[in-house]
Amino acid sequence: MLSVPPVQAADCVSEDCDAMKRRQQGILTGMPFMAHVSSRAFVDDAGHRIYLAKPPARVVSLAPSITEMLFALGLDEQIVGVTEFCDYPAAAQSKTKVGYSNPSLEAVIALRPEMVLAPKDFLRPDLQAKLEQLKIPVFVLDAHTMEEIPLQIHTLGKMFEKTEAAHDVTQHMRQRLAEIRRTVESRPTKRVLYVLNSQPLITVGPGSFIHQMIGLAGGVNIASQAGMAYPRLSIETVLKEDPEVLVFPIGETEAVSRSEQQQWRRWDTLSAVKQQRFHDVASNLLNRPGPRVVDGLEQLARAIHPELFSSRESTPHP
Repeated sequence: MLSVPPVQAADCVSEDCDAMKRRQQGILTGMPFMAHVSSRAFVDDAGHRIYLAKPPARVVSLAPSITEMLFALGLDEQIVGVTEFCDYPAAAQSKTKVGYSNPSLEAVIALRPEMVLAPKDFLRPDLQAKLEQLKIPVFVLDAHTMEEIPLQIHTLGKMFEKTEAAHDVTQHMRQRLAEIRRTVESRPTKRVLYVLNSQPLITVGPGSFIHQMIGLAGGVNIASQAGMAYPRLSIETVLKEDPEVLVFPIGETEAVSRSEQQQWRRWDTLSAVKQQRFHDVASNLLNRPGPRVVDGLEQLARAIHPELFSSRESTPHP
């Protein structure tokens, strides 16, 4: 197995260009992107091409979302190492832990992986350089939109010869997404503030994964004019934009406490406060761009438009 430098635009031969165009196809087209540019070659989200003689038998995952993708494809036995926050499914908790934002190089190497799958943000240059020196391929998966998630799952399906499982998983995701969109499109959008932190007030903006999710769930992010993915807002801006719904993440690793939520009640001129529209959404579902993200999208849609879901049961990912 061998990795090579990023593909540059000037080096884009017709076959590579076609692959790049296919990558841009959306989730609703039903056309999976196959990242290979030859039978066993794959290009990751950092532009690196790797060649695999056979499916990797020992894999280390450096993100909960990637771990969930691997388990969804039935690759339980191939997973030898995961991060400290890889807690789903339950079987992930018994895998060897290698750290998280600062993974241990020694722990990773000790597992003798044939491949390391990692998000871009947590892949330190020294870790990547050492793994490449040891001829251990590193494949970057870095989804920033809903459309990219099923594309990544199809890539993994091809890589590990699990194409049928990948099709089943992504088909389920497409069906759930289409159903949610049909449900919310009949109603006017509502102004939403997603509160990551109250003091200082930090929310999500364009370029963040959750910003897109708010739109898909039938909302309008009041921070849509911000110039960054995770902007700070002044309370004056919030009062001016007057959100109709306040959404707070909850979970073990990221949560806004009840006491912090209650502090928002002092801003009694806000429509969300007047109407008591405070809603919790599981952070692990919204923050992890993996198979369960449609569950997070439905939770968000239920928070924004509860009247559309009152008579329906939630349909979690299997």
